[in-house]
Amino acid sequence: MIGNDNSYVECLVASKASPLVVVLKYVSFGLAIFFLLSTLILNANIICVLLLLAAGAGYYFAKQNSSIEYEYQYCDKEISIDKILNKSSRKHIGTYEVEKIAAMAPSNSYHLSEYKNQTFKTLDFSAKDKNAQPDPTYTFYYDGKEKIVFEPSSEFVAAVKAVAPRKVFTD
Repeated sequence: MIGNDNSYVECLVASKASPLVVVLKYVSFGLAIFFLLSTLILNANIICVLLLLAAGAGYYFAKQNSSIEYEYQYCDKEISIDKILNKSSRKHIGTYEVEKIAAMAPSNSYHLSEYKNQTFKTLDFSAKDKNAQPDPTYTFYYDGKEKIVFEPSSEFVAAVKAVAPRKVFTD
């Protein structure tokens, strides 16, 4: 018999690019074109070639960081977060055990008020959309050291809550 098994849930969230990264992407692309034309007109001047390579590298890295997605996976009492750059390369951010989570609730929940005056390393893996209503972000405090902000689906939250009902709040 196959039942509703919430032991594996994954969620993908596209993050909004920083305006600085978007501007940097277009500026570096423009500079790369400018230095390419300068190289062709000045018959491959070595300085223009080096500047072309630097602008091209700047464009590559800015393009990689302008399209970021976060993938959250819940499997076997662990939350795993991956960062996907430009829909092509994946980087594993971290794995968090549910047993070490102090509390998980919507980011503006009163259940997190006891942690407000403490200092934690804050990691934001959300879409970074400040105008979203209602606020879709959840925050969990991990191992007394980290504050993780992310945007799980309701399925994801329900799966974690099934394992740790006293630590997960949905308000």
